[in-house]
Amino acid sequence: MTQYLLSIYQPDGPVPPPEVLDPIMRDVEAVNAELRAAGAWVFAGGLHAPSTATVVRCKDEEMLMTDGPYLEGKEHIGGFTVVEAPDLDAALEWGRKLAKAITLPIEVRPLQYGSRG
Repeated sequence: MTQYLLSIYQPDGPVPPPEVLDPIMRDVEAVNAELRAAGAWVFAGGLHAPSTATVVRCKDEEMLMTDGPYLEGKEHIGGFTVVEAPDLDAALEWGRKLAKAITLPIEVRPLQYGSRG
């Protein structure tokens, strides 16, 4: 089976109030429970605000670090889920369920593995 990254794109701005966020998080946990029951769930995580990011670049032999996100935009990756699925269609179905639950766009992308040696 292939692992897929389901990236959650979140708009910049304050966290929604509990009356908005609580029902969404209940729906997300229901999708997570379904993923676990199906044996498709690998792991998931939420991310702190983009302002907590540090970007590391290597230029020649020098390491450069910059505070903040790599790209400035109106949205950012707020969290992610990694699933195992037999094919892209199955992964897209998990992405659809997560998008419906969280009410935000979900990018579905297969993970690429290098050789181990």
